[in-house]
Amino acid sequence: MPEVRAGDALDDLIAAAAPEDLRAGDVLVVAHKVVSKAEGRTRRLDEIEPGERARQLAASDAARGKDPRLVQAILDESTAILRSGHGVLVCETHHGFVCANAGVDQSNAPDPDELTLLPKDPDRSARELRAGIAAARGVIPAVVVADSFGRAWRLGQVDVALGAAGLQPLDDWRGRRDASGRKLSATVIAVADAVAGAADLARTKDSGAPVVLVRGLERFVTAGDGPGAAVLRRPADEDFFR
Repeated sequence: MPEVRAGDALDDLIAAAAPEDLRAGDVLVVAHKVVSKAEGRTRRLDEIEPGERARQLAASDAARGKDPRLVQAILDESTAILRSGHGVLVCETHHGFVCANAGVDQSNAPDPDELTLLPKDPDRSARELRAGIAAARGVIPAVVVADSFGRAWRLGQVDVALGAAGLQPLDDWRGRRDASGRKLSATVIAVADAVAGAADLARTKDSGAPVVLVRGLERFVTAGDGPGAAVLRRPADEDFFR
């Protein structure tokens, strides 16, 4: 795929790049950066004037010398800063995501002064991509919009689903039985996140491949768009780390 820019018809680009045998049971995992670029969700550092709070945070040990303009962009994308340290601001975004630096990122941007923000509504983005691809190709695959998140309990980052359409995001096993016949009471599998993580292993961070085709998950692909990835967000009153 070419470098994606604001206003590009991303659904058409994906439809053209997808294989000839694209089918309804497939899942297309799309890196959020190309979604954000197509939707114009970018900012330039040279167009940002940092406020006093951004300057204070940038000068603190918690931010480890981040550019005050970058800190301002992070603040603009956040409803709250929940934790800070080791050069990371753990924020709650306007979507309700809890993630490092509110998802504001400089990696894989063609211009070193360009920042990529998260899509305004990733579930809507996934729905619109799915509809556009279906119109172009005559089949309706599932679509996941993915980004890398850290984990509170473990080292390393894993891609997770920011948005989803046509995919069952959770597989609830509570009340069902395991292979030994024991009734399960807590197991809920994060299907959309698992698909996003698997796709990232195929993509690799330096591949320049913004979309990965995942097959073999027809049992989780749905005719309707479904509830989206919003159902994966843990409610604040269940979050032990707030």
